[in-house]
Amino acid sequence: MPSGVVTFLFTDIEGSTRRWETEPDVMRAALAVHDDVLRAAIGSHAGHTFKHTGDGVCAAFSSPAAAIDAAVTAQRELGLPVRMGIATGEAESRDGDYFGAVLNRAARIMAAGHGGQILLDGVTAGLITDIDLISLGPRRLRDITKPVEIHQVQAAGLPSEFPPLKTEDPVPGNLRALTNSFVGRESAVSELVEAVLAHRLMTLTGVGGVGKTRLAHEVGVRLASRFRDGVWLIELAAVTDPRALPDAVAGSLGIMQQPGRSVAESVADALAGRSRLLILDNCEHLLDAAAEMVDTILGASDTVKILATSREGLGATDEQLWPVPSLTTGAGSAAVCLFRDRAGAVAPGNSLDSPTQTSAVDELCERLDGIPLAIELAASRLQSMTVTEIRDRLDDRFRLLVGSRRGLERHQTLRHAVAWSVDLLSGDERSLLTRCSVFAGGFDLAAACAVTSSEDEFGTLDVLDALVRKSLVIANRTGGHTRYSMLETIRQYAEESLAACGTAEECRSAHAEYYAACETDVMALWDSPRQGEAYEWFTANLANLRAAFRWSADQGDLDAAAGIAFYTSMLGCLTEQSEPIGWAVELIEPAREARHPRLAQLFVGAAQCYAAGRLDDAMSYAAMGEAIIASGGFDPVPFGFEAALYAGHSMAGQPLEATRFLRDVIARSPHILAQACLALALAQANADDEAREAAEGLLEVAETTRNPNAQVLALTAYGWSHFSTEPAVAYAIQTRALAMARDSGNRLTESTAVIGLARLAVVSGRAAGALDLLADVLHLYFDSGSYELIRGPLTLLGVVFDQLDLHEPAAVLFGFAAEPRPLSTFAEAGPAIVHVRESLDESRYESLRHCGNAMTHAEIVAYAFDHIDQARAFITHENYR
Repeated sequence: MPSGVVTFLFTDIEGSTRRWETEPDVMRAALAVHDDVLRAAIGSHAGHTFKHTGDGVCAAFSSPAAAIDAAVTAQRELGLPVRMGIATGEAESRDGDYFGAVLNRAARIMAAGHGGQILLDGVTAGLITDIDLISLGPRRLRDITKPVEIHQVQAAGLPSEFPPLKTEDPVPGNLRALTNSFVGRESAVSELVEAVLAHRLMTLTGVGGVGKTRLAHEVGVRLASRFRDGVWLIELAAVTDPRALPDAVAGSLGIMQQPGRSVAESVADALAGRSRLLILDNCEHLLDAAAEMVDTILGASDTVKILATSREGLGATDEQLWPVPSLTTGAGSAAVCLFRDRAGAVAPGNSLDSPTQTSAVDELCERLDGIPLAIELAASRLQSMTVTEIRDRLDDRFRLLVGSRRGLERHQTLRHAVAWSVDLLSGDERSLLTRCSVFAGGFDLAAACAVTSSEDEFGTLDVLDALVRKSLVIANRTGGHTRYSMLETIRQYAEESLAACGTAEECRSAHAEYYAACETDVMALWDSPRQGEAYEWFTANLANLRAAFRWSADQGDLDAAAGIAFYTSMLGCLTEQSEPIGWAVELIEPAREARHPRLAQLFVGAAQCYAAGRLDDAMSYAAMGEAIIASGGFDPVPFGFEAALYAGHSMAGQPLEATRFLRDVIARSPHILAQACLALALAQANADDEAREAAEGLLEVAETTRNPNAQVLALTAYGWSHFSTEPAVAYAIQTRALAMARDSGNRLTESTAVIGLARLAVVSGRAAGALDLLADVLHLYFDSGSYELIRGPLTLLGVVFDQLDLHEPAAVLFGFAAEPRPLSTFAEAGPAIVHVRESLDESRYESLRHCGNAMTHAEIVAYAFDHIDQARAFITHENYR
């Protein structure tokens, strides 16, 4: 039996229980062949089978390469779907069996795979050469504390495409399975999967309604397991201003703009080195902006791939075009299959099997040129019409097309199909459809009533229901709420009709006024235990808020624009979506010239740019805002948000300036947020006694507000102020703050709470816990592109490395984190820097410090994660706890 460091191969037949129940004789014979194949493959590669599991084996190898070769050999000959997991590590052999953590790892890796798939851990991957591997990234496996790096073996004669791994990880990305079935184009999907993997930029082109989006979505779903950082759908149909395209991409990916960088550059920086597939959907109205964005992203990363959809090519560098044709037509064609599938969903009792019906379906699909959207619109009418009636009604619309249809552009066919569907609507249905075309990214019943100037919600709901039944509006029901949307082709047609009847400006103004007026209800929701719903509303309506702000600002409606900019900048800051902060910045000058009543509020919103690392700008806006507030004559800043002016000073390591300002705020209005922020600033300034005094009674007051943001800030302030005197109490308080922040959806306070827990772990010498927490917060900040904010956790990480006597990586981290500002945020940093400097000779320290200072954000984060792994190994080896 191999001993010491051993490579283990675990195998299992996928779906064996079902096979035994349905085909026991076949399974018995197949299992005998299966056993022979595995026995021969393992034996011929010097492996030792030490256990049979009924439908699989456990084998040990002295060589990782031999284990992989045995697995590949077996997979090529097995007729059953067998999943295989390989892991390498130290194990104890006893009585013909093995014991050790590595066996559990091999079993869990095997369980994460699918039939025909060979998976192995990062340890094994690091020990082999000349074997083609696909990295599937770090994954969480059941009963294993730390994520395990998983790789897939790729070899001739073996499949390479599998569903996503069955792991404990939340699935990265925002692509979700659709409820309707994917019909036809199976070969196109397979070819596109290979094309996307082979090229950096693929663009699906074709007329509206031909199925580009659905095809891209299906490709994304099938590639999910190949991109460890996820597949991300970025819907651009709602973006009307090319200048807003980078913001839309950043918002979809959760990336913050960085100081001195454009939004596009910030996105590109954040994506560098990431394994992501971006699906940019509906680019045709933003071609130049989309091409520029794509070039920026791909110019910064060779690991990101982009799949775009557009009616024409983007014109970007290295773009590969993939024309998407209509579905084939004729008896038994893909178009007919699609019609029958959708017909079965809307009219399940209609078989369409009679010769007359079959002929009508074939003719209908032929007349619709096999365009999927046109076919689906026609199928939706089966609720109230027969297929022959639908065909005959189409004749009225298409009569002039007969004879010359083959030379007709397909978009004209679709246009007539959409027009035919709209012509069948009642007056109320047509009016609601056209007016709702002003929405970007969906709407709810209240919003629909607003743009139609209707006070009859039930009447509007009846009309919406009718449009849903006719497949012109889509209803999405999640979390007890219903939101409506339209396919972009339908929305564009309705928008043209709205413009033709001369009411477009009226509707857009009503749309903007509605979202400005939402401030009252949304912020009341925010100032309640249901705060998370306010964040959800903001995220769901960001595209509408963008459109409403832009329309108001362009029309000179400062009242509406300022209202939208203020409340969305605060919600954006708290959810780490920075775009609306830029709206507040944009309005500062026009509002100052007009002495607009909301000027003070706009300065507060603009000062939140600290979250994007623009600390100098944030402090400048804070100073001007403080002067405006002190001068009087402007609307007060509600909900205690005036205290948020101080945040830039705190991030810049100027807590004393923050405390001075916050004392002035409290003197004017002693709001709980200002009191909590004062305690935090005092703790940051190492004024522990004053911090505890300021935090006294905060928890009780915060409880009475029933506002999760106030409660989390109060908990965090109380925890920070008791770090030195009652660390156990502080830890319990910080844990509660983190749970509440996560539950409410407040990402900003979540990050603060994690850093608080990490700091407690650092000062109490719990290095292992500190490493885990700091890794979490580094992921949070780096994934959102909040690069300036990573200096805090990197500073604490340097302190941990110093505690572990890992002085060289500590010096590198301090070199990066200390520039361009001094490390005054954490009291622990100063002594640690002095100790590291003393532990290394001066020239070595300076060399390492300069090395860290010269690194990019991506390089320093990669360096940090590499050394976190090394530090964990060091702790395990030294039993350092």
